[in-house]
Amino acid sequence: MPFLLSVLDQSPISEGSTGADALRNSIDLARYAETLGYERYWVAEHHGTPMLASAAPEILIAEIAATTSRIRVGSGGVMLPHYSPLKVAEVFSMLAALHPGRVDLGIGRAPGTDPHTMFALQRDRRQAAPDDFPEQLAELLALLEDDLPPDHPFARLASLPGGLERPEVWLLGSSPQSAIWAAELGLPYSFADFINPKGSELAQLYRERFQPSARRDAPWVAAAVSTICAETDEEAERLAASARMAIAFLHSGRLIAVPPVEQALAFFAENRVPPTGRRAVVGAPGTVRAGLEAVAHEYGADELMLVSITHDHAARRRSYELAAQAF
Repeated sequence: MPFLLSVLDQSPISEGSTGADALRNSIDLARYAETLGYERYWVAEHHGTPMLASAAPEILIAEIAATTSRIRVGSGGVMLPHYSPLKVAEVFSMLAALHPGRVDLGIGRAPGTDPHTMFALQRDRRQAAPDDFPEQLAELLALLEDDLPPDHPFARLASLPGGLERPEVWLLGSSPQSAIWAAELGLPYSFADFINPKGSELAQLYRERFQPSARRDAPWVAAAVSTICAETDEEAERLAASARMAIAFLHSGRLIAVPPVEQALAFFAENRVPPTGRRAVVGAPGTVRAGLEAVAHEYGADELMLVSITHDHAARRRSYELAAQAF
């Protein structure tokens, strides 16, 4: 079955560069992705890590949308437990008003960081924040759709600043519960295959339980897949070593910037590192096309979102270029 290609960008910080460099690279890549024909460009939310600069997706969305003209731009995602639903609704109402018909609001439940940093993000630190994501999500949707019950304490709030313009809301996840919530609420669903490569059954669960709604009349599955494409399989495997080393360090509790290829290759030559259990589609264009088609078939995906991390920004641009050309 045919599927769309999109980008999920975590704004990787390469060793020897800065977070500001990473953010500028994201803007440059978004412009290029638009010329290559990608459907949408999402930016992630991560906190307290030297590897990723994407701490505030709404800021990057505003900048990217302002410097592109066609491509949809959104969050992959906003980690709702950190925020007031009203604040998120107002921010994305404004973004949708400034860029009508182009803004996606991908919502996630995960903290996007470690427990210590998550606690630092809390406004009230007298106790841990409650796990009330379903209530938060319901309130956010009601605010965006002007559908708060008359007896709700916030029912008399002023209308959102963006007027009638609204973002398209997605639910993100990598677990059965996220698939069930997305289905029950009639939302499009983006599954993080690059975190959990065993999501095909959850995609099927989502489809089976999907309830048509004013938000979407049919299910829509996007799978976010770790992908690196280069001129040859060998070169792609070389480039992939940088992200693999950073992930290996992450699994051992150490946070590092994305290392240079030669440093990563030397690390793996000297160390036997157990597999992480993560999937990556890595290779020349033909290899990547076959790999992505297999993932899409596995999920029955309507869309694949490519997540590509390399040390060199030019190699990352080229990876997205070759992947697009392969289709």
